Amino acid sequence: MIPRRFPINCLLRVALMAATILLAVCLFLGTDFFAAAVFASLASIYQAFALLRFVTRTNRDLTRLMDSIKYSDFSQSFSNDLQGAGFEELTMAFNEVINEFKKTKLEKEEHFRFLQTIIDHVGIGLLAFNPEGEVELINNAAKRLLKISHLKNIRNLQSVSLVLTEKLRNLAPGGNHLIKLQLDENLMQLSIHATGFVLRRQQMLLVAMQNIQNELEEKEMKSWQNLIRVLTHEIMNSIAPIASLASTANGLLASDCGLEQGDPRAERLQDVCDAVETIEKRSKGLITFIEKYRELTRIPQPQFKVIRIRDIFDRIQFLMKDQFELHSVRFSAQIDPETLSLTADPALIEQVLINLCKNAVEALAGQTNAKIQLLARMDGLGNPVIQVSDNGKGIHEDAADRIFIPFFTTKPKGSGIGLSLSRQIMRLHKGSISVRSTPGVETLFTLKF
Repeated sequence: MIPRRFPINCLLRVALMAATILLAVCLFLGTDFFAAAVFASLASIYQAFALLRFVTRTNRDLTRLMDSIKYSDFSQSFSNDLQGAGFEELTMAFNEVINEFKKTKLEKEEHFRFLQTIIDHVGIGLLAFNPEGEVELINNAAKRLLKISHLKNIRNLQSVSLVLTEKLRNLAPGGNHLIKLQLDENLMQLSIHATGFVLRRQQMLLVAMQNIQNELEEKEMKSWQNLIRVLTHEIMNSIAPIASLASTANGLLASDCGLEQGDPRAERLQDVCDAVETIEKRSKGLITFIEKYRELTRIPQPQFKVIRIRDIFDRIQFLMKDQFELHSVRFSAQIDPETLSLTADPALIEQVLINLCKNAVEALAGQTNAKIQLLARMDGLGNPVIQVSDNGKGIHEDAADRIFIPFFTTKPKGSGIGLSLSRQIMRLHKGSISVRSTPGVETLFTLKF
């Protein structure tokens, strides 16, 4: 924007400077007033300098304005140092431009902080990186998920998981993957989805990560419960009449099964009596067997109360004392801090610990220097954690993923409901149970609340 008085000021200054130069030439050539001629020459030089300063003032301010825009530095302001020089409108225009840019910058910063707040508080882990693996963005959920405080390049995730690092490096836009990770004591099923976008003319990859282990366990448990409920209902409807009829038939035949040895019907009747009795016993046995599996669908709702973990450990030691002594198992309990408490149903938690201790005793059969240890502590988030460890034969990797499935067991006479029941109890407590085993060295069950 050029001020309206700018051309007039320029013309007046040029005319005045021309008149001064003409006067200086006339004084030099036509008169003897040498001093006046020198003074007129100096005045013309000053006017030329003033005109140059007047003209370049706009260029300097424009340069400052362009530099402010280039470096996003809008702290400068423009003032009219040349009073009456016609720069009031130009100064006002420059200041308006600076204020508009400043306002736009503040709005962008507010939008950025708004989006950053949303990203940091969203429950899904977000990670953005370029083709070289340099991380442009990682939110708090991703840091908590991967247990890291910062990340500059995805190659640094090798210390967390080589599988995850390789999967991220080879991930393509639009890809969906499910990755199983074991981080410390936590078993995670990471659902990963990748989206491509361009930032500063560079291709970027935005990866959303979410641990769906709890959701998978919840769906799996509900599916098993529905299946067990249907199967036990149908089997009971079929077995109960058979058991009842077998019992009735056995009672009717009982009086006739004692025929004399010489009676030709005695042998056949005895076979019938034995068969009916066997049917009755097996039917009742099946009913008892099915009733055990019905426990998986009949867990009572927890009655929560604040309990000291030391009290739970003492009761477990008292209840399992005979088993420990019988199998020469050395038992120990450690709590840090000693006053650690949790909010849970004491009866249900004791049941879980009893199941785990019984399994540990069976795994230690024939083991020298057998030992079982109960540990209680706080995790990194301040939540109570209980662990049951033993140095028995352990669990092989291919079985570790299935030991919480109903009916699955690694023991010859096991029913396969103990650990499944324990997982359901922990789910009712909004917690989890996991296992980590090194066969022959240590098996560690972890209860997280």
